[in-house]
Amino acid sequence: MTYREALRETLREELRRDDDVFLMGEEIGVFEGSYKITAGLLAEFGEKRVRDTPIAEEGFVGAAVGAAMLGLRPVVEIMTINFSLLALDQIVNHAAKIYGMFGGQTSVPMVIRTPGGGGQQLGATHSQNIELYYAFVPGLKVVAPSTPADARALLRAAIHDDDPVLFLENLALYNTKGEVPDDLPPAQIGKAAITREGSDITLIGYSRMATIATQVAERLHAESGISAEVIDLRSLRPLDRETLVASVRKTGCAVVAEDDWLTYGIGAEVAATISDGAFDYLDAPVRRVAAAEVPLPYAKTLEQIALPSADSLHSAALETLAAVGRRR
Repeated sequence: MTYREALRETLREELRRDDDVFLMGEEIGVFEGSYKITAGLLAEFGEKRVRDTPIAEEGFVGAAVGAAMLGLRPVVEIMTINFSLLALDQIVNHAAKIYGMFGGQTSVPMVIRTPGGGGQQLGATHSQNIELYYAFVPGLKVVAPSTPADARALLRAAIHDDDPVLFLENLALYNTKGEVPDDLPPAQIGKAAITREGSDITLIGYSRMATIATQVAERLHAESGISAEVIDLRSLRPLDRETLVASVRKTGCAVVAEDDWLTYGIGAEVAATISDGAFDYLDAPVRRVAAAEVPLPYAKTLEQIALPSADSLHSAALETLAAVGRRR
């Protein structure tokens, strides 16, 4: 099953399971979604459950917040995470704050699905990874599945959750394929996955870069016999600090890979977590691999150079091991 199909089938199952679940967003109904995630759902569930909205992110995200406060479970699609900036007030000042500000009298059980990422030649304003804006905010949960199975398990968990969840999808993952069990239970939000066991170095990523980390780990083993452990963060808030620290205490080295910018990025928080919990176990500083600190170029060759890659992560891993005399 592709990542796209896993999302669609999960939405279908949740719409069938709970009449309080409904979808809303730009062009998700008649047009069946900009990325065809919602294809066929309008025909099956009707306009009450699959609602096309105007091009007004602040308006329809605010409407979803109100619907969630009254007991419904809206799943909002924002066409790209770049456009979520137009709804920043509703997400940060309302969805994230209502439960705490009103003493738990009402929760906001809503999901905001939104894709991001570069590599598609969509230009600087349509290719950003700005998940840090939301992972920074208490009151929100932020998840970023990297595989079709995780897309299904985490989307189920997000829809069942009583807190607002920002559900991040990377455009480069939509056509990727993987096994997705029919009886897959909801994932645990806030729990990372060790997708490959290892002993020499820990490679850490999320979303697209988690899949790249696995590829690099396999390459390191094939080329040099290096045993790399791979951690897929899966959840950016809450962050599974215990799994990160335990892995680095075992391997003594770590490289963090992310599609966003290096400065103030998710990797900075991961590196700080490792420093706090595993400093005495580190044989080398935590190295970070991220996008170039520029608005992403449109030209394909420049865009590819600006984005982190398997080669850049591979080089960072070898340099880290070489610095401590453990390169084979």
